[in-house]
Amino acid sequence: MQNKIATEVGCKPSQVASTLSLLNGGATVPFISRYRKEATGGLDEVQIARIKELAERYAELEKRRETILASLKEQDVLTQDLKTKVEGAATIQELEDLYLPFRPKRKTRASMAVELGLEPLAKILMAQNERFPQQAAQRFVKGDVASVGDALQGARDIIAEWMNENAALRARLRQLFLREAMISSKLVKGKDDLGEKFRDYFKHEEQLKRIPSHRFLAIMRGEKEGFLRVNISPKEESALQLLERFFVKGQTASSDEVKTAAKDAYKRLLQPSLETEMRSTFKQQSDEQAINVFAENLRQLLMLPPLGEKRVLALDPGFKSGCKVVCLSAQGDLMHNENIYPHPPRNERSQAMKKLSTLVEQYKIEAIAIGNGTASRETEALVKAIHFDRKVQVFVVSEAGASVYSASKVARDEFPQFDVTVRGSVSIGRRLIDPLAELVKIDPAAIGVGQYQHDVDQKQLQASLSRVTESCVNQVGVNLNTASKFLLSHVSGLGPQLADNILEFRLQSGTFSSRDELKSVPRLGAKAFEQAAGFLRIPNAKDPLDNSAVHPERYGLVKKMARDLKVTVADLIGNEALVNSINLPNYVTIEVGLPTLQDIKDELLKPGRDPRRIIKVFEFEAGIAKITDLIPGMELPGIVTNITAFGAFVDVGVKQDGLVHISQLADRFVKDPTEVVSVHQHVRVKVMEVDAARKRIAFSMKGLNE
Repeated sequence: MQNKIATEVGCKPSQVASTLSLLNGGATVPFISRYRKEATGGLDEVQIARIKELAERYAELEKRRETILASLKEQDVLTQDLKTKVEGAATIQELEDLYLPFRPKRKTRASMAVELGLEPLAKILMAQNERFPQQAAQRFVKGDVASVGDALQGARDIIAEWMNENAALRARLRQLFLREAMISSKLVKGKDDLGEKFRDYFKHEEQLKRIPSHRFLAIMRGEKEGFLRVNISPKEESALQLLERFFVKGQTASSDEVKTAAKDAYKRLLQPSLETEMRSTFKQQSDEQAINVFAENLRQLLMLPPLGEKRVLALDPGFKSGCKVVCLSAQGDLMHNENIYPHPPRNERSQAMKKLSTLVEQYKIEAIAIGNGTASRETEALVKAIHFDRKVQVFVVSEAGASVYSASKVARDEFPQFDVTVRGSVSIGRRLIDPLAELVKIDPAAIGVGQYQHDVDQKQLQASLSRVTESCVNQVGVNLNTASKFLLSHVSGLGPQLADNILEFRLQSGTFSSRDELKSVPRLGAKAFEQAAGFLRIPNAKDPLDNSAVHPERYGLVKKMARDLKVTVADLIGNEALVNSINLPNYVTIEVGLPTLQDIKDELLKPGRDPRRIIKVFEFEAGIAKITDLIPGMELPGIVTNITAFGAFVDVGVKQDGLVHISQLADRFVKDPTEVVSVHQHVRVKVMEVDAARKRIAFSMKGLNE
């Protein structure tokens, strides 16, 4: 198993063995990738997660193998040859093919024919030596077998089932499907109006092996919703020729019976079975690709640059219901909320401007966050027309998922005395202060990135998104004294229960002054401390290393470095000259190698460094506020809102995102859109086409962002 995993991951079997040993010992992926580089040979998070996934998959394969062997043994059909084949099967498909003839099955046409005593006739026909099959069949006309035709039909049914259960044939047919199958879709009669969104697939055909994941998922959705009829198969004659090469011998009348059975076997048994298998295989592949796109988008979203601890006024814009205004402290605490009505139908513009000016002055606001939904552009224009008493940065913030958060138990627990409008506005403001800390409270599926997220395997999707969230939280690090339960629960080694215990301990005992105090938290044992401590930060701690990514297990090593330089650890941290004077090879031991020592050096140079970028203010083009304002040829600033396998969606401020098709992302060939763009990247686009009726906009980025 380890050799197979190593080949798939692209590493050595010894690295796989070490990684699995750590995982089996309770270590998490972030901990292993950050603090056990010597053990894994420097594998990154992606490789470690892949090893974990493959190990689980192979464990399932072995479990199924054991079940099949036990069943075969119980049926007393486990020959040495069959046992060797089962033990050597490399995939679930191979195992199931071998098991198919022995699988307990419901009553079939073949089993009924066997009960009628027609199996000997089937063997006679299959031998293909009998020149007069009808005469041979005459001997079986008795009891419930009423005629020669019935006897021959029953024999053919038995032969068809033998063909269907032939593992070698199924393997060859599977290759034929993978190599030559076409996927075709057509409109279900009478559904053309309701199924308008699937119009591209009303009459569609292409090679299955070349279909992109997004198109496969779209076709499958069209079928699931009852608008499309879908077929997956190669040319029938190619499949029948393969069956005949396998089973037909000579030119006798018996051979003709076998040919007839082969055609029936393919159309009634093999083709439907293999089509189902292809659907499952390509669905799984498409799911993986879609989930990978979603996961990468989520990573980029969670790692958006934070404004940091600044006082923020957040606005959730609206027309009829007004704009909800909240004022937040630098730590994101709610200080004030009220409504203003600057837009139609009330048009209280001057009162709203005066109120916002007063709030900025009263609460010493440093930045304004405006949700990007209804009335966003109008509200942004209003805010920018106000002359504040100080410099105030204005940001338009994605409010995707804010309504989901505001109605959630999480929000009710945080703000039990306020309604959903206040909670949603707070979420918008907090997203500006620290996107990661706020977005972890929301189901990733509600954040509005990715493609076909409701069509993919939900268990697999959630597992992938959880890994991404855990990775981002641990990469950034968490302030132990201010972090919410939701941030803490994603820290390596913790989880919801220990996060609750930490909050309770913080409430009862006050803020933490050292990482070591974590050991006093109920149920937080040595293993949890080992896994979590390096990812938790304590600003202004007694030991400055407690506010760094240096793990407590290496504090002694850092203190030795400081002693050797005749300075304190506090003197060493951040002192470039001193840190660069450390001769790392002097500190190599059996447990600690140069990779860990280099990480320690980097951390001493910039302790607690936030890996996220610096936030930038973005402004849409003035005068462009609705889709009818767009004219082909215009060049506009925009923000990438979502990335899919076929391109990127960009917001230019007209309440409808436009698509930059993958072929229009750059002047070169682009295989993967993430090579060129990232979520929330500021870009320039050129308007290519506008279809206001269908709310479709086509953009190009060629030559504009080099």
